[in-house]
Amino acid sequence: MMLQAEWLPIVMQGSFSEIYVADCRTLRLLHVNRAACENLGYTASDLEGLHLFDIARALSLDAFDRLVLPLHAGRAPHVDLETIHTRKNASSYPVELRFFHCASGVEPAYIAIGNDLSARLASADALSASETRFHAIASNTPGLVYQFQLRRDGSIAFPYLSEGCHALLGISADKLRADSALFLQLILPEDRPSYLESMQQSASDMKAWNWEGRIWVEQWHDIKWINLRSTPRTLSDDGDHGDRGVQWEGIMTNITAGKLEQEEIRRSRAQLAELSAHVETVKEKERTRIAREIHDDIGGNLTAIKMAVARIRNSLPADETNLAEKTDYVDSLVDRTIEAIHRVSADLRPGILDFGIVAAIEWQAREFEKNAGIPCAFWSSKKDISLHSDQATALFRIFQEALTNIAKHAGATRVTVRLLLTNRSVKLLIADNGRGIAEADRMKPKSFGIRGMMERASALGGQLTVSNAANGGTELALRIPLAQEQE
Repeated sequence: MMLQAEWLPIVMQGSFSEIYVADCRTLRLLHVNRAACENLGYTASDLEGLHLFDIARALSLDAFDRLVLPLHAGRAPHVDLETIHTRKNASSYPVELRFFHCASGVEPAYIAIGNDLSARLASADALSASETRFHAIASNTPGLVYQFQLRRDGSIAFPYLSEGCHALLGISADKLRADSALFLQLILPEDRPSYLESMQQSASDMKAWNWEGRIWVEQWHDIKWINLRSTPRTLSDDGDHGDRGVQWEGIMTNITAGKLEQEEIRRSRAQLAELSAHVETVKEKERTRIAREIHDDIGGNLTAIKMAVARIRNSLPADETNLAEKTDYVDSLVDRTIEAIHRVSADLRPGILDFGIVAAIEWQAREFEKNAGIPCAFWSSKKDISLHSDQATALFRIFQEALTNIAKHAGATRVTVRLLLTNRSVKLLIADNGRGIAEADRMKPKSFGIRGMMERASALGGQLTVSNAANGGTELALRIPLAQEQE
């Protein structure tokens, strides 16, 4: 007993909990520790003159007697109570008390150990408010907010599913939580491998999981596109199933409308490209027709006129100098018109294309060098490259447009052209040593040169890129796949 008596002051004053010793008969406070004094705002001497009901004012004598009855009867080692304590300044706080009955000694006493519940209740209120906000956000979020678990044994679960589950997936949250495998069954068979692969990749790398695919909603007999985005975290060992795994928190959304819009845009672009290719084909055919008519009909007529003028000139008397001068003028005018016809015909459809694309590119390079005064070196991997007429014409037109752009904008003093034949494609590489091209210049609203070249290349299933060279200048790379009959 002496040893216990020595411990009592240390236990009383060193405890963080409130400790009260009250007389069993009168409920007058006999001893109060420092923690209780500080929380109540009383001095120890003030409290020792008070009764238990002076600080626990919400507690009635009858209720207290019923509470401690098991202690007196020996049916319980202690009893617990939650009540309200009133401070000296009349403020109050919630407290939980555990009562013990000490019957030994001259004066039997109750020992009550109490803890202030303010912080715990405040935390509970904050948690409740946070949960309320979360549920409000989740219920108003377009889509499905969810938690998804992949356990180490391969089993899966949906610990949480928001109210949007049925609207998105066509099944209730309770049904999906009860049978989580239903979700995989919703995904179309052809999209399941990518879903499982992306899930395993996210679990392996512990990086965000972003997947989109199609599901079949039986209730509405409809296919939906959905996108899921979530962040993974490792489950602790003390989980419900006692094993480690991965849990994702994220959101699923319906992206069907966006996918349909993308498909419509893709289809519209394909139709536009097809129309553009058709227009170019028709235009090239019309150019060819006009070029031949100019060359054959008008050219033939001018040749006949020139011959007629020559006969007239030869039949004039020697003294008809005035008429001779006029016939000579008409003859020179016919010559200039014939030259113009040849030039226009060549612009409409160069006859050199009939000799092959290599000869046509080389001829155009020489013409550019002569007209622009810029040296243009040409090299081809083959002396002759056989192409479909549409491909040859498109490649030649792109080459013409590229040289026109160089002459107008590049400020170059040298151009290098290479034509390469591979097993599956033809490549045209054009490089100059000019000032290069800025990104803004490619996107000018009315700059149709580069866009026109890209459209021509795309119409043939090819690709055209324009970039700045490492040492200055611009590089244009064109690749056109060979026609099927040439493969």
